[in-house]
Amino acid sequence: MSGRADGAADDARPLITVLGATGFIGSAVVARLARRDVRLRAVARREAAVPVAEAADIESVSADLTDREALAAAVKGSDVVIHLVLCDGGWRAAAEPGARRVNVGVMRDLIDVLRSGAAGFGPPPVVIYGGAASQVGAPPREPLDGSEPDRPATTYDQQKVAAEQLLMDATRAGQVRGISLRLPTVFGEGAAAGVSDRGVISTMVRKARAGEPITMWHDGTVRRDLVHVADIATAFEAALDHPDDLAGRHWLLGAGRGDSLGAVFTCLAQCVADHTGAPPVPVICAEPPEHAPATDFQSVTIDSSPFRSVTGWRPRISLREGLDRLVAAQKGRS
Repeated sequence: MSGRADGAADDARPLITVLGATGFIGSAVVARLARRDVRLRAVARREAAVPVAEAADIESVSADLTDREALAAAVKGSDVVIHLVLCDGGWRAAAEPGARRVNVGVMRDLIDVLRSGAAGFGPPPVVIYGGAASQVGAPPREPLDGSEPDRPATTYDQQKVAAEQLLMDATRAGQVRGISLRLPTVFGEGAAAGVSDRGVISTMVRKARAGEPITMWHDGTVRRDLVHVADIATAFEAALDHPDDLAGRHWLLGAGRGDSLGAVFTCLAQCVADHTGAPPVPVICAEPPEHAPATDFQSVTIDSSPFRSVTGWRPRISLREGLDRLVAAQKGRS
């Protein structure tokens, strides 16, 4: 990957900018890329905790990315932009005022400022977007392989599809080299100080550590494709090394196991018990809340072999190891 001629002549190393660098996934990506001999710019609304870098020169930038001028300054000179920006509250907040401005508008502005700043400076910059496997809507089959038509069922997924489409349109126009990595159910511990783990797995670990039953909104047979956040970070790193092979389409990431949540939560309860010495908490069924989307009751298994065949990536952290790491991390914060 070569540097771009835009005022960085004193350092020819590529500049990789991570937008959303203080988030659960963004902080893991920053920690992973800190090992590379690159210039790394970590951008978020609040200043990122910069990891101790083995090779990278790291700059932390605080910016409101809905401000177009601030966004332009944040990505100036970037060879690669990793877009992991998400409105506060995640998918649950997608219908709230201002959410679309973050979830779609930042992508629109990003493409515009990259296009304006890239003229005459060689190949278009690479943009790697953190999409979601749920963009497909109700899974038409198992496993998903990325060839399915998108029928997004929630406001959040509709916004993710819209942002991804902007990126693909800009790629076809030669303005950027866009790659969308559609993420599965990601779990694990936070990668930096002050970064909280998130998602249903982390919530259930906290319940189990408090001695509360683990609750499911179904009979436990619903399957999810679970991948540890550190493995997701290595997928973004793998994409950096194959931009031209990956540009112009979306790619599904997954472990391919399709773990039943009943078995996952039982394993989780035992894992917490092993750490605390208390008996495993029970795993029980509960009435779902009114806001639960229909996709919460449908199984998802992902075939990520197209992405693996291009990049050589594969998840390396087993479910049990990932749960152990998460439980240990939560114990360390208690």
